[in-house]
Amino acid sequence: MFSAGLMSFSASAAEQDFSQCKVKLEKAAVAQGIQQSTIEKGLRDLKPIKRVIKLDRSQPEFSQTFADYFNKRVTSKRVAQGRKLLKKHRALLQKLQKEYGVPPQYLMSFWGLETNFGGYKGKMPVLDALATLACDPRRDSFFTQEFILALGLMEKNGFEPQQMVGSWAGAMGHTQFMPSAYSQYAVDGDGDGIVDLWNSTEDALTSAANFLAELGWQRNERWGREVLLPSDYNFKYLGAKDRLPLSQWAEAGVRQANGQAISTPKMDAALYVPAGQAGPAFLAYENFNVIMRWNRSENYAIAVGHLADRINGAAPLQKKPPLQTRLSRAQIKALQQSLIDLGYELGKADGIMGKQSIAALQQYQRSQGMIADGYPSEDSFKALSIKL
Repeated sequence: MFSAGLMSFSASAAEQDFSQCKVKLEKAAVAQGIQQSTIEKGLRDLKPIKRVIKLDRSQPEFSQTFADYFNKRVTSKRVAQGRKLLKKHRALLQKLQKEYGVPPQYLMSFWGLETNFGGYKGKMPVLDALATLACDPRRDSFFTQEFILALGLMEKNGFEPQQMVGSWAGAMGHTQFMPSAYSQYAVDGDGDGIVDLWNSTEDALTSAANFLAELGWQRNERWGREVLLPSDYNFKYLGAKDRLPLSQWAEAGVRQANGQAISTPKMDAALYVPAGQAGPAFLAYENFNVIMRWNRSENYAIAVGHLADRINGAAPLQKKPPLQTRLSRAQIKALQQSLIDLGYELGKADGIMGKQSIAALQQYQRSQGMIADGYPSEDSFKALSIKL
């Protein structure tokens, strides 16, 4: 009886908190010039979605091993479908390449990874999802703004709330644009006067090309490539902080995946080993950074780049991603805290292996005579006396 009463009280408190948050959202929308009729329509049936918060805390880009993430996204079926659709939309894609500088295979790759070429665009009510995140303290300011921009899209394009479905984070359409990207970069590709990323392939692909161009896409450059590292590579240079001229990577003994020497035009590249020294290695160029401005995940950027290569006829990875133990955020937090306790500077122990954590782990690995690849391997946990 007591338990049921407590649950009822908690549910009631949560509903009251959300009601208060809706008032704040309404005031913020009014302050930014959204029409009252649009606000009333958008907020009328608004409700929180508990699952959204759970999904926000377990994003696959940051919780899966590289093999799990990559192998589920770069598949032979997706490659085949990408090649088929590339032929189907060749005229449009060539037009977009000429105008925006983005090669067709990359647009196919983004489309494939975001919604499986439109096969699954998400079913979450976008306004409900954004409001749920706007009323959660983790990133409330960001999602409040996204919610208001979503109302603006309703107003501008005549969308009804029930039309606006997408991902748990509020991304919409074939290419999963957040309201901010939709508002700023979406383009009416088919000329019907409405920018509809759900139902118009032309709008979606044109918008993706425009978005990438605005993010800084470099014409006539690829994203990066798989490479082979020399057996004695010491990982002194690793990650985004260590961008070196290709000539310097060549001097260090880095070669193409097929064993041939890498070409050395005047370009800088950074080295990524998402599964540590046991897995594939990649040299990434400026367009890799552009992909990461779309989605701030190195795993995502590598998957986009390699899927584009495969759609364009390239072979699979020379070195397959190894099967590795999936680590929980609690385990990563324990590793981070151990490094902090030893005096390494990496910021807060948050359970995500970001740049600072990788650099700190590299320093520790090097101090212990280990391979300093910055990967949280079982040997690293063992050396730090952390049980897995």
